[in-house]
Amino acid sequence: MTVATRQPKRVSGIGVLDKASTLLDLVEKGPASLADLVAGSGFARPTVHRIALGMESLGLLARDFRGRFVLGPRLGNMAVEVQRDHLVKAASPVLADLQTLTGLDARLFRRRGAQQICVATAADATEGREDLPVGTARSLKAGPVAQILLAWEEPEELYDGLRSARFTAAQLSLVRRRGWSHGPDAMVPGAVSIAVPVRAKGKRVVAALALTGAQPRMPATPGRLLLGAVVDAAGELGDTLVESGAAPRARTR
Repeated sequence: MTVATRQPKRVSGIGVLDKASTLLDLVEKGPASLADLVAGSGFARPTVHRIALGMESLGLLARDFRGRFVLGPRLGNMAVEVQRDHLVKAASPVLADLQTLTGLDARLFRRRGAQQICVATAADATEGREDLPVGTARSLKAGPVAQILLAWEEPEELYDGLRSARFTAAQLSLVRRRGWSHGPDAMVPGAVSIAVPVRAKGKRVVAALALTGAQPRMPATPGRLLLGAVVDAAGELGDTLVESGAAPRARTR
């Protein structure tokens, strides 16, 4: 990496923070060795080494396979939380249109730890009740939504997620290949769901979009039109993140 010497763009007046900001600016452009950071920042090598190691311990920086510094997972996770908040705000009209088009309940789910949480819904309320209100949380161990939220995670996350799960690594591999999951809904007894990933720029899965209905209404195998409708809706939600500028940087470990 060739780096030109430059001054910090943002100055807080707190020396160590300004130095850390400078190092982040440099790494933001691409992987950087310790020598690259020294040359680009103009700081003394011991200072750069000390601050970079401290930022690595906090998850603000990480290392690639060549030992170069890259942006750490903590920054990516913070960006994801910002975009997810925007996603929830944008979901209501998309889910309402999908529910009207298909006649099935449309819901958006996010992962939080080992839980799948309903964060937005457009359901048939003709019976005067909501089977799965916003805020409902269930274990991430069963059902199409759980499979979507886990399938594209890093191997370590998959390992933890598969312990005591009602699906296998082979099933998640199939989900990744075809891009959707279908089966009994773990959150709505007696119902069947089809779920697809909602992706932001960088292809990171940030949520799962699900269509749910009782077995007489939900086909045993989703047809092309039904699958196309839910995939298009998920794509529309992903597009809103790109247009808002809230899309996350791909996570580096």
